[in-house]
Amino acid sequence: MNSELIVDVSSKEISMALLEDQRLVELQRERRDLAFAVGDIYLGRVKKVMPGLNAAFVDVGYKKDAFLHYLDLGMIYQAQQRFLEQIEKTKAVPSLSKIPVFPDLPKDGKIADYLKAGQNVLVQVVKEPISTKGPRLSAEISIAGRNLVLVPFSDKVSVSAKIESHEERARLKQLILSMKPKNFSVIIRTSAEGKRASELDQELRRLIKRWEESIQKLPKITKTPKIVYEESSRALGILRDTFNPSFQSIHVNDKAYYEEIREYVQQIAPGREDIVRLYTGNLPIFDEKNVTKQIKSSFGRTVTCKSGAYLIIEQTEAMYVVDVNSGNRSRKSTEQEGTAIDVNLIAAEELARQLRLRDMGGIIVVDFIDMHDQKNRQLLYEHMVKLMESDRTRHNILPLSKFGVMQITRQRVRPATQINTDETCPTCLGTGKMKSSILFTDQLEEKLRDLAPRLDTSYINVHVHPYVAAYLNKGFLVSIARRWKLQIARGIRVTPNQSLGFLDYKFVDKEGNEIEALEE
Repeated sequence: MNSELIVDVSSKEISMALLEDQRLVELQRERRDLAFAVGDIYLGRVKKVMPGLNAAFVDVGYKKDAFLHYLDLGMIYQAQQRFLEQIEKTKAVPSLSKIPVFPDLPKDGKIADYLKAGQNVLVQVVKEPISTKGPRLSAEISIAGRNLVLVPFSDKVSVSAKIESHEERARLKQLILSMKPKNFSVIIRTSAEGKRASELDQELRRLIKRWEESIQKLPKITKTPKIVYEESSRALGILRDTFNPSFQSIHVNDKAYYEEIREYVQQIAPGREDIVRLYTGNLPIFDEKNVTKQIKSSFGRTVTCKSGAYLIIEQTEAMYVVDVNSGNRSRKSTEQEGTAIDVNLIAAEELARQLRLRDMGGIIVVDFIDMHDQKNRQLLYEHMVKLMESDRTRHNILPLSKFGVMQITRQRVRPATQINTDETCPTCLGTGKMKSSILFTDQLEEKLRDLAPRLDTSYINVHVHPYVAAYLNKGFLVSIARRWKLQIARGIRVTPNQSLGFLDYKFVDKEGNEIEALEE
């Protein structure tokens, strides 16, 4: 399997597409001004304690207070609070080795015994704001790396259960025990298997340095809430969690992000930094790499599978409901049971992809086509479990019920990716009435004539639908685009953009930033 990461950087957001064998399997979109991402650490202030919920609401700067349950305080909460108390008293950061060891919090304890309104608490975002809810917090701080996860205020070493070799588990544990400082726990991730001691030591030092740079901000904080540590961009997060020898290329269309990603790949896979490539083509990078077309065909209420079968995906506040339909596929079997299992196995493959692609979380209920043979029901369940093995998000799958319904739970840490594939006419805005389409090029020309004198440069890149671009570039000496270059500005360029509607357009400068045009 060949993996490829496409990173599209624009002025407002960063989009990342993960392809496996040229097929889109993950799509992440992150606003450039994003706050409260998973992994961010804040010094928050307790707003109110709710004994009935055994939880507290904490102000971390979001418009809605964040939620902190008693069970999310962590076993080492008391050591962390002693650390904060010493900072408040001395206005200096004490060494973690001098913080005494406290007994673990009782599992059946009450949050009111440990938190009170107005108190400062060090917390980490474990679930981004979703719908009407604020962020979900944990007081058990951790900083994740490629092979290791650093957990301050504790003192033990854990090894991923996915590393099955007893000799390798013992080797890794002994290595980390010999190099980690006191009062730091380390979780050894699956990707650490087979890694050299020098590589693990370098990563551990980087994680400790990140932690120390973050806590140096604490004595300077005069007013809470305040961010203490900001997680790396989601592009680096995807690389950290998914990078493996199957990665063949990483394409980035922004020089700064290209250098950042190249440096990160050099750290986690020395010698493979050349797979990071800077894209400088004229077409939008998602169009060039055939991502836009896959997005249009993969999102929406109805998703077509192979051989004509299709899924209908509906979302509610609490869950997703998926209906499997055979459609007009050619039946390989003359028996109903044979057709049902064929369609269900094909639908399961697309469903596993959709879960990752849309980042669907919570409860997912799937209504497969009824099957009467218990062997086929078990085959479908085992097939779905195997397909979901590559999904990094924590999930649980139950066998089919007697009604032919499969229930899946999948951890939800951020809002699901939602893309509306229906296009509203940009000219009539859905009213059904618009100016004559033959006048569209005249409108573009008027806007260019107005825009060109106001810019410091003559360069204007006009992004339009591919059909419109073909019309504007039609002909060599007498094309409309060439006439604009001669009469308005020599730097005018017409670029086809598959993500735009038929009569939609936008103007872009040399740096890729959108130019605001005056509306009529």
